Amino acid sequence: MSFIIIKLIVTTLLIVFITEIAKFSDRLGAFIASLPLITFIAIFWMYFEGQDYEKISNHAFYTFWYVIPTLPMFILFPWLIKTFGFWLAVIFSIILTILCFIIFTYILKRFNIHLI
Repeated sequence: MSFIIIKLIVTTLLIVFITEIAKFSDRLGAFIASLPLITFIAIFWMYFEGQDYEKISNHAFYTFWYVIPTLPMFILFPWLIKTFGFWLAVIFSIILTILCFIIFTYILKRFNIHLI
């Protein structure tokens, strides 16, 4: 139980750190957020919990494929927030990401990569 609390604290501190940096510098905050920090933290936690290398490797492999369908949201979100406001931009971004994920999953199946 104490390990879960440590994981929560470390992960939360990272998110707070990024948002605090972003208050002072949009670019630096975005740069830090774009780094695969959460993935590395998850990989570290998996390693320290004794997961085998194949499980950790699969996590990194699938993370790569799951990132790709999220990219259109990052392109459209700045326009969406200016046009529709925060909450509608978030809702539209979620819908867009789900649609992109469905389309991307269908395309990858043709190459024998199964995300779901």
